[in-house]
Amino acid sequence: MLKPPAGTNAVVLVLHGGREHGQGPVRRHNLAYLRMVPLARALRAPGLEVWNLRYRVRGWNAPSLDPVKDAGWALGKIAELHPGKPVVLVGHSMGGRTALRVAGHPSVRAVCALAPWIVPGEPFAQLKGKSLLIAHGDQERTTDPAKSLWFAQQAKTVTSRVARFSVQGDGHAMLKRARDWTRLVVDFVHGELGLEPVAPDIANAMREASLRGLDVPLGGSRG
Repeated sequence: MLKPPAGTNAVVLVLHGGREHGQGPVRRHNLAYLRMVPLARALRAPGLEVWNLRYRVRGWNAPSLDPVKDAGWALGKIAELHPGKPVVLVGHSMGGRTALRVAGHPSVRAVCALAPWIVPGEPFAQLKGKSLLIAHGDQERTTDPAKSLWFAQQAKTVTSRVARFSVQGDGHAMLKRARDWTRLVVDFVHGELGLEPVAPDIANAMREASLRGLDVPLGGSRG
């Protein structure tokens, strides 16, 4: 948990990836957890508290859904410590799926799902009234960009604020264009919380009535 120097006005809950099955504990040196540490640091801002959740175990483990339980616990703790404060969820891979699953929590204002693991029939009604940004690399080999596009289309039926970006030239690890992934996430989170103006490319994608707003190529360096 990365605390700001002043009081807390909002919280970001960062959710790392994992495996379909796995009961082994998540250590601090696990790559899936470490991948989100620089992103969590980049999100810091005055009044914004960032929680980088580390799951108890590495697997999704249906029907137990262990990371969903852990994320639900964290949202409960956030609501207890900071009642009434908005929360933005940021998740990668299995963490993206987890973020989408717990988006119905009343504290959640927005969800950012990076290379999310989506399966047919994934629920989406819980996103009603929320803002959603999805980003997926066009060289993805681990999770399916076509399924995240399908999910964005479904989400668009319950909330108007949906955007999806295709990160050209990058894959699941988000390494080749790490700076652009990070800038996109920071722009979205800070914009949704009113810390900065909404970035023009995100605003334009959100306003797009057609499906073009759900398959936007991510531009070059975003600064």
